[in-house]
Order: sequence, then structure tokens, then C-alpha cells
Amino acid sequence: MTKKIGNAVVRNRLKRRLREVVRAVLPTAGIPHADHVLIGRTEGLTRDFAALKADLAKALAKCAG
Repeated sequence: MTKKIGNAVVRNRLKRRLREVVRAVLPTAGIPHADHVLIGRTEGLTRDFAALKADLAKALAKCAG
């Protein structure tokens, strides 16, 4: 996480949210044998969790081709 996003507490909260989204989405929609890099933005703190999951699934579908 970059220090552009709040203080350490805020960055850690966003990191935990992103980790949980990845745990929920990657087993089914992830690209095998690929590294997945997520860039956290401030909006990720207030966005609905279901919307975050849908966004990640959509992005992975685009990458898969």
C-alpha cells in the first residue's frame, strides 16, 4: 500500500478488505499460474464488499480473454 492512502490504520483496513476479496474470488475466477496484483484506492474503503468482489471477478474475466 502506498502512503497516499491515509494513515497506517486506514491502509491496513484496506489491505484486509482486499485480502478477503481475493480469498473469495481467486479460487474460482483466478488465472492459473499467474501473479495477481491489486492496487488499493481510497474508494475501496467505502465501497460495498459485494461490489468489490464483482469488480475483481469482472477484471479477471477481462484478463482471461
